Amino acid sequence: MTPDPAGRRGRLPLSLRRRAVPWARQRPTWRDAKPALIAAAVERARARPSGNWYVVGASRDLGGARPLARTVAGHEVVVWRDAEGRAVGGPGSCPHLGAPLRDGAVRCGRLVCHWHGLALEGAPFAGWHPWPVHDDGVLVWVRLDDAGGEPPLEAPVVPARPDPAGAMSAVYTGIGTCEPEDVVANRLDPWHGAWFHPYSFVDLSVLEAPGRSTDEDDDGFTVDVSFKVAGRLVVPVRAVFTAPEPRTVVMTITQGEGVGSVVETHATPLGPDDRGRPRTAVVEAVIASSDRAGFALARRATPVLRPLLRAAAGRLWRDDLAYAERRWQLRSTGRFPG
Repeated sequence: MTPDPAGRRGRLPLSLRRRAVPWARQRPTWRDAKPALIAAAVERARARPSGNWYVVGASRDLGGARPLARTVAGHEVVVWRDAEGRAVGGPGSCPHLGAPLRDGAVRCGRLVCHWHGLALEGAPFAGWHPWPVHDDGVLVWVRLDDAGGEPPLEAPVVPARPDPAGAMSAVYTGIGTCEPEDVVANRLDPWHGAWFHPYSFVDLSVLEAPGRSTDEDDDGFTVDVSFKVAGRLVVPVRAVFTAPEPRTVVMTITQGEGVGSVVETHATPLGPDDRGRPRTAVVEAVIASSDRAGFALARRATPVLRPLLRAAAGRLWRDDLAYAERRWQLRSTGRFPG
Protein backbone atom coordinates (compact mmCIF):
# COMPACT_ATOMS: atom_id res chain seq x y z
CA MET A 1 0.00 0.00 0.00
CA THR A 2 1.45 3.34 -1.04
CA PRO A 3 0.42 6.98 -0.61
CA ASP A 4 -2.18 8.24 -3.06
CA PRO A 5 -0.22 10.21 -5.70
CA ALA A 6 -3.26 12.41 -6.28
CA GLY A 7 -3.15 13.51 -2.67
CA ARG A 8 -6.63 12.18 -1.79
CA ARG A 9 -7.05 11.39 1.88
CA GLY A 10 -9.70 9.83 4.03
CA ARG A 11 -11.22 11.35 7.11
CA LEU A 12 -8.76 9.45 9.28
CA PRO A 13 -4.98 9.15 8.72
CA LEU A 14 -5.27 5.36 8.59
CA SER A 15 -5.52 2.70 5.90
CA LEU A 16 -6.37 -0.99 5.99
CA ARG A 17 -3.90 -3.50 4.58
CA ARG A 18 -6.13 -5.58 2.31
CA ARG A 19 -3.45 -7.92 0.99
CA ALA A 20 -1.17 -8.27 3.99
CA VAL A 21 1.90 -10.39 3.31
CA PRO A 22 3.32 -12.40 6.25
CA TRP A 23 6.83 -11.48 7.33
CA ALA A 24 8.45 -14.67 5.99
CA ARG A 25 6.73 -14.36 2.60
CA GLN A 26 7.65 -10.76 1.81
CA ARG A 27 10.07 -10.18 -1.04
CA PRO A 28 13.73 -10.55 0.03
CA THR A 29 15.66 -7.28 -0.23
CA TRP A 30 19.24 -8.48 0.15
CA ARG A 31 19.97 -8.31 -3.59
CA ASP A 32 18.85 -4.67 -3.66
CA ALA A 33 20.78 -3.66 -0.53
CA LYS A 34 24.12 -3.80 -2.31
CA PRO A 35 27.02 -3.30 0.12
CA ALA A 36 28.87 -1.09 -2.38
CA LEU A 37 25.82 1.14 -2.84
CA ILE A 38 25.42 1.65 0.92
CA ALA A 39 29.17 2.19 1.35
CA ALA A 40 29.18 4.83 -1.40
CA ALA A 41 26.31 6.69 0.27
CA VAL A 42 28.20 6.66 3.58
CA GLU A 43 31.34 7.99 1.90
CA ARG A 44 29.40 10.81 0.25
CA ALA A 45 28.01 11.76 3.64
CA ARG A 46 31.47 11.69 5.23
CA ALA A 47 32.79 14.01 2.52
CA ARG A 48 30.26 16.75 3.32
CA PRO A 49 31.24 19.60 5.65
CA SER A 50 30.05 19.65 9.24
CA GLY A 51 31.93 22.78 10.28
CA ASN A 52 33.04 20.81 13.40
CA TRP A 53 29.55 20.93 14.93
CA TYR A 54 28.31 18.06 17.11
CA VAL A 55 24.87 17.48 18.63
CA VAL A 56 24.99 17.46 22.43
CA GLY A 57 21.34 16.86 23.27
CA ALA A 58 17.81 18.29 23.37
CA SER A 59 17.10 21.99 23.77
CA ARG A 60 14.44 21.08 26.33
CA ASP A 61 17.17 19.74 28.61
CA LEU A 62 18.58 23.24 29.04
CA GLY A 63 17.26 25.65 31.64
CA GLY A 64 17.25 23.41 34.69
CA ALA A 65 19.34 23.45 37.85
CA ARG A 66 22.03 21.28 36.25
CA PRO A 67 23.93 21.78 32.99
CA LEU A 68 23.52 19.55 29.97
CA ALA A 69 26.73 17.53 30.03
CA ARG A 70 28.25 14.98 27.67
CA THR A 71 31.64 13.77 26.53
CA VAL A 72 31.89 14.61 22.82
CA ALA A 73 34.80 13.28 20.76
CA GLY A 74 36.77 12.81 23.98
CA HIS A 75 36.04 16.33 25.24
CA GLU A 76 34.03 16.94 28.39
CA VAL A 77 31.31 19.44 27.44
CA VAL A 78 28.85 21.41 29.58
CA VAL A 79 26.06 23.61 28.23
CA TRP A 80 23.58 25.77 30.13
CA ARG A 81 21.46 28.90 29.72
CA ASP A 82 22.92 32.22 30.81
CA ALA A 83 21.02 35.02 32.55
CA GLU A 84 19.49 36.09 29.21
CA GLY A 85 18.39 32.57 28.30
CA ARG A 86 21.07 31.98 25.67
CA ALA A 87 22.76 28.59 25.36
CA VAL A 88 26.41 28.84 26.42
CA GLY A 89 28.99 26.18 27.11
CA GLY A 90 32.53 24.95 27.03
CA PRO A 91 34.94 22.53 28.68
CA GLY A 92 33.48 20.40 31.44
CA SER A 93 36.53 20.55 33.70
CA CYS A 94 36.83 23.36 36.25
CA PRO A 95 39.98 25.42 35.55
CA HIS A 96 40.73 25.65 39.27
CA LEU A 97 41.37 22.02 40.29
CA GLY A 98 39.62 20.04 37.55
CA ALA A 99 36.28 19.37 39.25
CA PRO A 100 33.61 17.91 36.95
CA LEU A 101 31.39 20.83 36.04
CA ARG A 102 28.64 18.38 35.06
CA ASP A 103 27.97 18.12 38.80
CA GLY A 104 27.81 21.90 39.26
CA ALA A 105 24.64 23.91 39.80
CA VAL A 106 23.11 26.55 37.52
CA ARG A 107 22.04 29.59 39.53
CA CYS A 108 20.76 32.79 37.89
CA GLY A 109 22.47 31.94 34.61
CA ARG A 110 25.83 31.06 36.19
CA LEU A 111 27.33 27.58 36.40
CA VAL A 112 28.72 27.21 39.92
CA CYS A 113 31.40 24.59 40.59
CA HIS A 114 30.43 22.41 43.56
CA TRP A 115 34.01 22.05 44.81
CA HIS A 116 34.96 25.65 45.57
CA GLY A 117 32.21 27.85 44.12
CA LEU A 118 33.94 29.15 41.01
CA ALA A 119 31.10 30.63 38.93
CA LEU A 120 31.03 30.80 35.13
CA GLU A 121 28.73 33.06 33.11
CA GLY A 122 29.67 31.69 29.69
CA ALA A 123 32.48 34.18 28.99
CA PRO A 124 36.23 33.58 29.43
CA PHE A 125 37.09 33.51 33.13
CA ALA A 126 39.91 32.18 35.34
CA GLY A 127 41.43 30.14 32.52
CA TRP A 128 38.12 28.73 31.28
CA HIS A 129 37.23 29.54 27.66
CA PRO A 130 33.83 28.90 26.04
CA TRP A 131 33.18 26.95 22.88
CA PRO A 132 30.64 28.02 20.22
CA VAL A 133 27.17 26.68 21.06
CA HIS A 134 24.07 26.68 18.84
CA ASP A 135 20.50 26.09 20.00
CA ASP A 136 18.26 25.45 16.98
CA GLY A 137 15.10 25.17 19.09
CA VAL A 138 15.08 21.37 19.09
CA LEU A 139 18.72 20.37 19.52
CA VAL A 140 21.84 21.89 21.08
CA TRP A 141 25.13 21.76 19.18
CA VAL A 142 28.71 22.49 20.19
CA ARG A 143 31.59 23.32 17.84
CA LEU A 144 34.83 21.51 18.60
CA ASP A 145 37.42 22.66 16.09
CA ASP A 146 40.22 20.57 17.61
CA ALA A 147 38.16 17.40 17.31
CA GLY A 148 36.62 18.05 13.89
CA GLY A 149 39.67 19.39 12.09
CA GLU A 150 37.55 20.98 9.34
CA PRO A 151 37.22 24.63 8.38
CA PRO A 152 34.70 25.90 10.96
CA LEU A 153 31.21 27.05 10.05
CA GLU A 154 29.38 29.82 11.87
CA ALA A 155 26.39 27.51 12.44
CA PRO A 156 25.70 23.79 12.08
CA VAL A 157 24.06 22.25 9.03
CA VAL A 158 20.49 22.09 10.35
CA PRO A 159 18.07 20.26 8.01
CA ALA A 160 14.85 21.83 6.75
CA ARG A 161 12.08 21.31 9.30
CA PRO A 162 8.36 22.03 9.69
CA ASP A 163 7.42 25.43 11.09
CA PRO A 164 7.92 25.01 14.86
CA ALA A 165 4.74 27.03 15.52
CA GLY A 166 2.67 24.16 14.10
CA ALA A 167 4.82 21.15 14.93
CA MET A 168 5.53 18.91 17.86
CA SER A 169 8.88 17.34 18.62
CA ALA A 170 10.48 14.66 20.75
CA VAL A 171 14.15 13.73 21.17
CA TYR A 172 15.47 10.25 21.95
CA THR A 173 19.06 9.49 22.96
CA GLY A 174 20.73 6.07 22.96
CA ILE A 175 24.36 4.98 23.20
CA GLY A 176 26.10 2.16 21.37
CA THR A 177 29.54 0.62 20.97
CA CYS A 178 30.30 1.73 17.43
CA GLU A 179 31.41 4.72 15.39
CA PRO A 180 29.19 7.39 13.84
CA GLU A 181 29.62 5.91 10.37
CA ASP A 182 27.99 2.68 11.57
CA VAL A 183 24.90 4.62 12.66
CA VAL A 184 24.84 6.53 9.37
CA ALA A 185 25.20 3.26 7.41
CA ASN A 186 22.22 1.81 9.26
CA ARG A 187 20.04 4.76 8.27
CA LEU A 188 21.30 4.66 4.66
CA ASP A 189 20.14 1.05 4.40
CA PRO A 190 16.35 1.47 4.11
CA TRP A 191 15.94 -2.09 2.79
CA HIS A 192 16.22 -3.61 6.26
CA GLY A 193 13.14 -1.82 7.62
CA ALA A 194 10.31 -4.31 7.11
CA TRP A 195 12.55 -7.31 7.82
CA PHE A 196 14.27 -6.00 10.94
CA HIS A 197 11.39 -3.93 12.37
CA PRO A 198 8.18 -5.81 11.43
CA TYR A 199 6.45 -4.42 14.53
CA SER A 200 6.70 -0.90 13.05
CA PHE A 201 7.14 -1.11 9.25
CA VAL A 202 5.38 -3.11 6.52
CA ASP A 203 5.02 -2.99 2.74
CA LEU A 204 8.37 -1.27 2.30
CA SER A 205 9.78 -0.69 -1.15
CA VAL A 206 12.76 1.43 -2.18
CA LEU A 207 11.74 3.36 -5.28
CA GLU A 208 14.95 5.29 -5.89
CA ALA A 209 18.48 4.96 -4.60
CA PRO A 210 21.72 6.75 -5.54
CA GLY A 211 23.03 5.08 -8.65
CA ARG A 212 19.56 4.07 -9.84
CA SER A 213 18.10 7.51 -10.47
CA THR A 214 18.56 9.18 -13.85
CA ASP A 215 19.02 12.50 -12.01
CA GLU A 216 22.71 12.81 -11.16
CA ASP A 217 21.88 15.38 -8.48
CA ASP A 218 19.47 13.01 -6.72
CA ASP A 219 21.40 11.62 -3.77
CA GLY A 220 18.52 10.43 -1.60
CA PHE A 221 16.73 7.15 -1.00
CA THR A 222 13.01 7.33 -1.81
CA VAL A 223 10.91 4.80 0.07
CA ASP A 224 7.25 3.81 0.22
CA VAL A 225 6.43 2.32 3.60
CA SER A 226 3.52 1.86 5.97
CA PHE A 227 3.80 2.50 9.69
CA LYS A 228 1.91 -0.11 11.68
CA VAL A 229 -0.71 1.13 14.13
CA ALA A 230 -2.63 -1.98 15.19
CA GLY A 231 -3.49 -5.19 13.38
CA ARG A 232 -3.93 -4.34 9.70
CA LEU A 233 -4.32 -0.60 10.36
CA VAL A 234 -1.38 1.35 8.91
CA VAL A 235 -0.30 4.84 7.90
CA PRO A 236 1.27 4.71 4.41
CA VAL A 237 3.78 7.39 3.45
CA ARG A 238 6.50 8.17 0.96
CA ALA A 239 9.76 9.32 2.54
CA VAL A 240 13.19 10.41 1.37
CA PHE A 241 16.40 9.69 3.28
CA THR A 242 19.29 12.15 2.85
CA ALA A 243 22.58 12.84 4.62
CA PRO A 244 23.22 16.60 4.75
CA GLU A 245 26.45 16.24 6.75
CA PRO A 246 28.75 13.43 7.95
CA ARG A 247 26.91 12.55 11.16
CA THR A 248 23.28 13.24 10.22
CA VAL A 249 20.65 11.33 8.25
CA VAL A 250 17.22 12.87 7.72
CA MET A 251 14.00 11.10 6.78
CA THR A 252 11.49 13.56 5.29
CA ILE A 253 7.89 12.60 4.53
CA THR A 254 7.08 13.79 1.03
CA GLN A 255 3.68 12.13 0.43
CA GLY A 256 0.95 10.77 2.64
CA GLU A 257 0.17 11.83 6.18
CA GLY A 258 2.37 14.45 7.78
CA VAL A 259 4.04 15.82 4.65
CA GLY A 260 7.12 17.79 5.68
CA SER A 261 7.58 15.94 8.97
CA VAL A 262 11.13 14.81 9.59
CA VAL A 263 13.09 12.34 11.65
CA GLU A 264 16.66 13.54 12.17
CA THR A 265 19.22 10.99 13.29
CA HIS A 266 22.44 12.50 14.61
CA ALA A 267 25.46 10.37 15.51
CA THR A 268 27.78 11.98 18.08
CA PRO A 269 31.12 10.32 18.89
CA LEU A 270 31.67 10.19 22.64
CA GLY A 271 35.04 8.56 23.23
CA PRO A 272 36.41 5.11 24.05
CA ASP A 273 35.01 2.96 26.83
CA ASP A 274 37.21 1.30 29.46
CA ARG A 275 38.14 -1.38 26.90
CA GLY A 276 39.13 1.13 24.25
CA ARG A 277 36.06 0.56 22.11
CA PRO A 278 34.38 3.58 20.47
CA ARG A 279 31.06 4.82 21.84
CA THR A 280 28.53 6.82 19.89
CA ALA A 281 25.38 8.63 21.00
CA VAL A 282 22.36 8.47 18.72
CA VAL A 283 20.33 11.65 19.19
CA GLU A 284 17.14 11.35 17.18
CA ALA A 285 14.67 14.20 16.80
CA VAL A 286 11.14 13.54 15.57
CA ILE A 287 9.54 16.77 14.33
CA ALA A 288 5.98 16.12 13.22
CA SER A 289 3.41 18.35 11.55
CA SER A 290 0.09 17.91 9.78
CA ASP A 291 -2.54 20.10 8.16
CA ARG A 292 -5.35 18.03 9.67
CA ALA A 293 -7.59 19.89 12.09
CA GLY A 294 -7.12 17.19 14.71
CA PHE A 295 -3.37 17.74 14.78
CA ALA A 296 -3.85 20.97 16.72
CA LEU A 297 -5.39 18.88 19.51
CA ALA A 298 -2.54 16.40 19.33
CA ARG A 299 -0.03 19.22 19.50
CA ARG A 300 -1.62 20.52 22.70
CA ALA A 301 -1.15 17.02 24.10
CA THR A 302 2.58 17.04 23.26
CA PRO A 303 3.69 16.67 26.91
CA VAL A 304 1.69 13.42 27.04
CA LEU A 305 2.67 12.21 23.56
CA ARG A 306 6.37 13.04 23.82
CA PRO A 307 7.24 10.05 26.07
CA LEU A 308 5.34 7.76 23.68
CA LEU A 309 7.34 9.08 20.71
CA ARG A 310 10.58 8.55 22.63
CA ALA A 311 9.53 5.02 23.58
CA ALA A 312 8.78 4.18 19.93
CA ALA A 313 12.17 5.52 18.86
CA GLY A 314 13.83 3.59 21.68
CA ARG A 315 12.32 0.32 20.53
CA LEU A 316 13.61 0.84 16.99
CA TRP A 317 17.05 1.87 18.18
CA ARG A 318 17.47 -1.18 20.39
CA ASP A 319 17.49 -3.08 17.10
CA ASP A 320 19.34 -0.51 15.02
CA LEU A 321 22.12 -0.07 17.58
CA ALA A 322 22.59 -3.83 17.50
CA TYR A 323 22.98 -3.47 13.70
CA ALA A 324 25.48 -0.62 14.10
CA GLU A 325 27.41 -2.43 16.83
CA ARG A 326 27.61 -5.61 14.79
CA ARG A 327 28.85 -3.63 11.79
CA TRP A 328 31.60 -2.04 13.90
CA GLN A 329 32.61 -5.42 15.38
CA LEU A 330 33.03 -6.87 11.90
CA ARG A 331 34.85 -3.81 10.55
CA SER A 332 37.23 -3.67 13.52
CA THR A 333 38.24 -7.29 13.05
CA GLY A 334 38.50 -7.21 9.25
CA ARG A 335 35.46 -9.47 8.77
CA PHE A 336 32.95 -7.00 7.34
CA PRO A 337 31.81 -8.33 3.94
CA GLY A 338 30.93 -4.85 2.65
